[in-house]
Amino acid sequence: MHPTKPVMPNVESRFVSRLTRETLALVMAGGRGTRLRNLTQHRAKPAVPFGGKFRIIDFTLSNCINSGIRRIGVLTQYKSHALIRHLERGWSFLRGQFGEFIELLPAEQNSDLSSWYVGTADAVYQNIEFIRRHQPRYVLVLAGDHVYNMDYGPMLAHHAASGADITIGCIEVPLSEAVDFGVMEIDESTRVHGFIEKSPNPKPMPGRPDTALASMGIYVFEARYLLDVLKRDAGMRNSGHDFGHDVIPEAIRAGRVHAFPFRDLFDPDRQGYWRDVGTVDAFWRANIELCGAEPVLNLDDERWPVWTGEEQSAPARFSSVPDGPRSVIEDALCCGGCTVTGATVERSVLFTGARVEAGSRIEESLLLPDVRVGRNCRIRRAVIDEGCVVPDGLVIGEDAASDQRLFHRSSEGIVLVTQEMLDNLQARGAGAAMPLPAVPPETAPVRAPAPRTPLTVRTPLPGPHTGRNGRRPDLALN
Repeated sequence: MHPTKPVMPNVESRFVSRLTRETLALVMAGGRGTRLRNLTQHRAKPAVPFGGKFRIIDFTLSNCINSGIRRIGVLTQYKSHALIRHLERGWSFLRGQFGEFIELLPAEQNSDLSSWYVGTADAVYQNIEFIRRHQPRYVLVLAGDHVYNMDYGPMLAHHAASGADITIGCIEVPLSEAVDFGVMEIDESTRVHGFIEKSPNPKPMPGRPDTALASMGIYVFEARYLLDVLKRDAGMRNSGHDFGHDVIPEAIRAGRVHAFPFRDLFDPDRQGYWRDVGTVDAFWRANIELCGAEPVLNLDDERWPVWTGEEQSAPARFSSVPDGPRSVIEDALCCGGCTVTGATVERSVLFTGARVEAGSRIEESLLLPDVRVGRNCRIRRAVIDEGCVVPDGLVIGEDAASDQRLFHRSSEGIVLVTQEMLDNLQARGAGAAMPLPAVPPETAPVRAPAPRTPLTVRTPLPGPHTGRNGRRPDLALN
């Protein structure tokens, strides 16, 4: 089947809004994210910065808020301090007196049998009292480590109309990438008849040998059904207590499971934007996609804003050095607090507070928050982690052997740099590090200004309390 559109009931928006009000969302935000290497050494994957001023989890939470789902539990576990701090500072605007909340649910020992979350189903089971306390009709289980825009309302309506026990959000992926997903087989009514999690030989879609239908890790459950399933799974010694490996396959055999094909927010004839940013290469690529005049993910779209919390910062500043190189910024995202002085930035993302000094050149790179790049550096196809201080004259991304020896170089040639790596480089001494010679200021190429201004800067979205039109999100979406 080629699921171009889900089978949708003819419902009014008031019906959908009632469904969202009866829904409790649980965001799985405790994963280690080991494939992101050093980016998750000190933080959980959902807390990794993305898109200049956001954190990865902001996209899932924004989807909830924009969909009208305002009862949200966030399940945390691995190195959650940065994530908790971000949620407390940036997502405290929901109104408890109206039954709106984002509640943190860390893994904790609350009985003799409880332990760390051992699987996604176990994580929800350990918070079963949280579900009972709020008595939802539906429970929406979400991953907190994907970047996408999705209205959950139509998925809830599809779930209610189909009479399913479970509905799974699905997306078409190249067959070569399907080994990293749960792959489904569905019929014309979107009912799921087969599901295999991360199979080494995933099945293609009928008539489409190069494409597979993959699970997005988004599940809608009837609340009572979910509680029964979790109790039954918890008592099975041979279960891994995971939705993909255990709960979903068993539900397909014994219950009624449907798929919801993921579509674009405003164009149902095409698949929506969704990115799994679980590797260094995927993370770099998804960020670089935001640069340019027509990015695949439009962060400026007021119809579906991405909410976040951000610290007060000065406007981005771009200046030239007297009698020296000019600042040139093309196809770049530059956030508040950024400073570029006599440097070139091309097709890159400068996160909040990043600074680039005179004579340096940044190409196709990500400078995460508060990065400082010294004078006469050259950085190409790199991810510089939060708070790094890059010393004068350092060259990154031009010599594969040097990058591999000093930093982490991915299979696609993306160089990941952390402060620990830079400290080790400094400890070895300049002779041991052997950075390539940077272009001195007096010979640095100065690009003539284009007829139009070469400065292409996307205005960051506002903080969580006011929209660009002055509206509060908790009032504007009622």
